Amino acid sequence: MIKIFLANLGFRRPMYPLATPPMGLLFLAGYIRKYIPHAEIKIVNQRVENYSIDDLVSLIYEFKPNILGLSALTIFAHLVNEVSTKVKGVLPDTWVVLGGPHASSVRSQALVDIPSLDIVVPGEGEVSFKLIVEGYPKRDNLYDIPGIIWRDNSGGIVENSGPLLVEEDLDKLPFPAYDLIDLRKYWKIQSMAPVPLRRYASIVSSRGCPYKCIWCHSVFGKKIRFCSPERILDEMTYLHKNYGVDDFEFLDDNFNFNRIRVIKFAELIRNKGLKVKLAFPNAIRGDLANEDEVEALYSAGTYMCSFALETGSPRLQKFTCKNLDIPKFLKSIELMAKKGVYTNGFFMMGFPTETEEELRMTIETACNSMLHTASFFTVIPFPGTPLYEWLEKNRPEKLKALSYMNADFAGAKINLTDLPDEVLFKYQRRAMLKFYLNPKRLLRLAKVYPHPFLLSLYFPIYIYRTTKGIFIKDSD
Repeated sequence: MIKIFLANLGFRRPMYPLATPPMGLLFLAGYIRKYIPHAEIKIVNQRVENYSIDDLVSLIYEFKPNILGLSALTIFAHLVNEVSTKVKGVLPDTWVVLGGPHASSVRSQALVDIPSLDIVVPGEGEVSFKLIVEGYPKRDNLYDIPGIIWRDNSGGIVENSGPLLVEEDLDKLPFPAYDLIDLRKYWKIQSMAPVPLRRYASIVSSRGCPYKCIWCHSVFGKKIRFCSPERILDEMTYLHKNYGVDDFEFLDDNFNFNRIRVIKFAELIRNKGLKVKLAFPNAIRGDLANEDEVEALYSAGTYMCSFALETGSPRLQKFTCKNLDIPKFLKSIELMAKKGVYTNGFFMMGFPTETEEELRMTIETACNSMLHTASFFTVIPFPGTPLYEWLEKNRPEKLKALSYMNADFAGAKINLTDLPDEVLFKYQRRAMLKFYLNPKRLLRLAKVYPHPFLLSLYFPIYIYRTTKGIFIKDSD
């Protein structure tokens, strides 16, 4: 029997309370169990338990894994070194594997920075991780796994040629291993959707993104693949039967990219008479959602939907390669809001070359929209993104003082514009104040919000953002 410990690293804080099921690790575990049924697997999400590093490491010691798989956002990547170093000190034969967003961002640099790390899987991990598990404990077996980066017996870093192997047909992936976590714990914690205290499950029904936004990661690449509507319904049925879930939170980057799939998915739900609630907190592509698509999503049970504009400046839409059609985007929000769907917006402030006029354009676009809530994030450059590469070439001085360590809504103070810091962050605070100090908007919010009496829970965060004015998205 081979033992595998999978850990999602990070902490929750009062002003940064989010924690969702670690879908990447759950997919990984489900895949390993399908092909290596004798494997014993344990999953720990540090962000749910808020374990200290020592507590987490103690759990790993107790389990004595042959392979330790770690996943982390870049803002929590500093934890990887501490965890892996302590584990290798006691369990030297354990292979420590890093995957997830940070691994995809920094690739071989992770092995340079962390001597106790053995393997990096820079992207979609199921197939590669299975081959790693099958190759344990002989490192020479790793030469035959395309795309992974690893440390050989002499300590040298080897970057295997070729792309990572992936499962092209997402319907062939087994369900995520929901049974390896306590799903009920997540019902008491803020999820990605700003709707607390509900019996929900997260679903990822597509991978990849064909768009080329310069700030974005590329864990799943630029080719988009989908689960079929039938497969989505099978997973929802499984979650309802086994956990009593009737609220589903879709974390896709582009759930509505394929309109035919959206329409068919909604038809299946209606035809089966399912009474479910759907939330899209990671945002749909706003300028793709026409009346038919909005009607389909609403009829299927959609009650919450996010929209990501990022910038109200047409010039910056082109510069950042978001290339969003702003009038169509605003129309989609209006269509959703008029259905009684709770609409949430994402905006980013502080792009390189951004001017005061363009900051005002973003604020005005947000405030003149029918969004019920909105967040105004600071633009943060993550390694491995076109934005980071642009700054290295054109504004290298902007990167010198950047630290991601524990960066959250109160950290990573970076200003990529040519404006003074006080000007950028003043506009960020002004955006929050102007957007929310609108009695009509607040009344509309109270009418559509699933639990209006819980809105007061967000008041401290609102005060924090309007006074500190510095915060980032929980992704890279």
